[in-house]
Amino acid sequence: MKYYTRPHVLVLSGLDPSGGAGIQADIQAITSLGCHPLPVLTCLTVQDTRNVYGAEAVNPELIREQLRCIAEDVPIHAVKTGALGNSAVVDVLVDFLKKHPDIPVITDPVIKAAGGGDLADDELLATMKARLFPLAEMITPNGIELALLGECDDPAEAARKLLSKGCASVLATGGHGTGIHITNTLYNHAPTPTSWDVERIGGEYHGTGCTLAAAIAAGRALGLSPRAAISQAQNYVHRTILHALKVGRGQPVPDRGILWER
Repeated sequence: MKYYTRPHVLVLSGLDPSGGAGIQADIQAITSLGCHPLPVLTCLTVQDTRNVYGAEAVNPELIREQLRCIAEDVPIHAVKTGALGNSAVVDVLVDFLKKHPDIPVITDPVIKAAGGGDLADDELLATMKARLFPLAEMITPNGIELALLGECDDPAEAARKLLSKGCASVLATGGHGTGIHITNTLYNHAPTPTSWDVERIGGEYHGTGCTLAAAIAAGRALGLSPRAAISQAQNYVHRTILHALKVGRGQPVPDRGILWER
């Protein structure tokens, strides 16, 4: 019997019981784009399509053993991170990534839900900035997250501060903004940033940040360059929003189950 293979994307993220964001969003996006997800759960949340009301991190030593076990069995072509639970989980992840320095890492620095609920405390933020961000190929903060992480309301200046502290690149996403277009801007050590304009459809959606970062990781696992992976991911997210689902009483959920024609 003939068996087939797909690139593998290791995912570390939290569980959203509404199915709109978190590790379910990552699994769906990665699968739709032609890769196989390797999901490692980092935290459990009390969450719906409106907000996050609580979260509890998974035992970091259990995560350490899962990472060791998977890496000994399966080739990993990209890593995507979302909500990480607490700083101890970040420490475990950093230990793992240092043993696998050639794998591209896409980090979605999940801090707050759209409804305002917290998914990261100050200790977790400090550990991500000091230890995880320098190992990531790209971080993908939205406007609110970028201002918090870069300690500045000006996106360009906030991104510059993060780059100066070890980030390789910052994709500042514009989904939380206003206007007829969503503008995503990639800041790195090039002389000028690169921006993409995507048509804005309606208001905000539950899980688009997770979806975008997971789709970028899938593109990198497939061998696309970072910029090509961003372009493909933006087109994919746009299509999932065009087919958005009404799941609960809060934000609509992108339909990541659509078939993606590459």
